[in-house]
Amino acid sequence: MSFLPYAVAAWLFGVGIYGVATSRNLIHLVVCLTVVQSGTYILLLAIGYVGAGKAPIFADIPLNSKVVDPVVQTLTLTDVVVEATVVALLLALAMQAEKRFGTLDPDELGVMRS
Repeated sequence: MSFLPYAVAAWLFGVGIYGVATSRNLIHLVVCLTVVQSGTYILLLAIGYVGAGKAPIFADIPLNSKVVDPVVQTLTLTDVVVEATVVALLLALAMQAEKRFGTLDPDELGVMRS
């Protein structure tokens, strides 16, 4: 097993968190959160990787074959769906904030009133 996927996942996570911490635009903030989430995809796939592993369909492979863990693949797919939903919600909120306050800068939003 290589160290490279873990290093890439950590790098993506670090770059995304840095972007979140320094963001001065709500759209940029959403993109940086997407980069952080991409790091989790790589981490999950690196954890579930099995060298020369086959798909976990036991009907046509010998019983002593190495197979990949389907739970990790399912978690990654669920992670993708959750991220798409969160990004859509955050972008909709950013659009509403821009429509209401006229800016996408979080510091200029001020106190939100009803």
